This record gives sequence, C-alpha cells and structure tokens, in this order.
Amino acid sequence: MQKLVIVSLAILLLVPSTMARTLTAAQDPWPPFVTTDPDRPGISIELVKAAMATQGYEVDFKNMPWARALDAVRNGSIDLLPATWHTDARTQYLRYSNPYMSNQLAFIKRVDDNFQFSDLNDLEGKVVGVVRGYGYGDAFLNATHFDKPAANNLTTNLKKLLASRIDLTLEDKIVAQSVMQEEGIDSHQFAFTDQALSTNPLYVTSGKANPDSQMFINAYNKGLETIKANGTFEKILKKYGVD
Repeated sequence: MQKLVIVSLAILLLVPSTMARTLTAAQDPWPPFVTTDPDRPGISIELVKAAMATQGYEVDFKNMPWARALDAVRNGSIDLLPATWHTDARTQYLRYSNPYMSNQLAFIKRVDDNFQFSDLNDLEGKVVGVVRGYGYGDAFLNATHFDKPAANNLTTNLKKLLASRIDLTLEDKIVAQSVMQEEGIDSHQFAFTDQALSTNPLYVTSGKANPDSQMFINAYNKGLETIKANGTFEKILKKYGVD
C-alpha cells in the first residue's frame, strides 16, 4: 500500500510538468497578420502559436480593439501582443521579442490626389487619419505641423478619406488591401504613395507588469528559431501568400 501511495504521488508531481501552460494574447483584426477567421487566424497568430508550442505553451487569442489590447498587456492582465511596432514610449512598459517580419507604412490617398511623400515636411497643414494607439514612429507622432485625428480602425479612416474628412491615412499596403477586400471597399478609389513613411519591424511583446514577461519573450525567441529551422515559419507565410 505504501508503495502504491508513493507511486501515485510521483505521478501527480510529474503531471504539471507535462501539461502545456496556456497564455493569453489579444489584438485588433489586422489582416493578413490578424484576422477574425478561426481557420485562418492570421500570420502573426499562427506564428506565435507555433513558436510557443515548441516551448510547451498554448496560446489563447482574442480579438479586441488595439488600444484596449495594448492596455491589457501593459497592465499584465493579458500576456502577449502578437504584432507590435516599436516606439520609445512603449519600451517603458513592454518587453520586445526579436523581430519576425516587417511592414512598410505608406500613405493612402484618394486616387485623384497627386500627393507624394518624401519627408514629414510634406505633411504641412494636412489632416492624416491614424488608428488610436498605433505606433507610427516617434518623429511622426511628435510632429505638430499637421493634424492626426484618431479612429478605432483603418476602415473608419478609409471612409473618412472618401468623404474628404481627412486628406490621408496610412497603413502597410498588404494590410490595407486585405482590409479593403474584407470590408467590400473598392480599392480602385485609393492610391498609395511611392515612398513609405517607414519600415517597421514586427515583434511579439509582453508587459513588464507581468512577472513572467521576460520568460515568455525568451520562449518566443527560442521557438521562433525552431520554427524557422524546421520549415514551419515558411509554410505559414506561404499559406497567406507572403514570400
């Protein structure tokens, strides 16, 4: 009987170590990186799930507005943001992974607008619609010679642009075209500037308020190396038509 008790206790002690820990992640829809389709949840979601799985973690993802998701990760109530741009301000409260992809952030204009971008001085007097809480780079965010009204998402800004309530908005071209397709917005009504505002690396982040945040980031970095080596990374990108 004593041996049976010892064996049972040993099994109980071993079980927690073999069970995957479930992390929470959240972000707004941002196709093709984040979508609302459970069968095709997006590049960033599939990458973070695959990478963390190699390190013994499961990831439970929820769609929510960006500003709300950012605040939840900042205060530690949610573990991960799967697709984050860098800003100096965010380094005060977020830990960043190694970059895994990048976005080219271009201005979107009405198709009959001949505006072209070369530097921030070209935005003098313009009204540029942004998405609340997005990180467009410190120089852009701190500039005061043009207006930056905030909306909750790109779709709202595209509608404001068509209604001439703003002069420009901006987004990664792949993302913008995906949003237009999903929302049934005619992409031929818009054009992109030839020169981008910036090229922004994408990171997974975790809030410094979370006591395990560094452990999560270390695990993701290690998992990212693993899925790049075993071909999973390339397979996920090809699934979404990204080379």
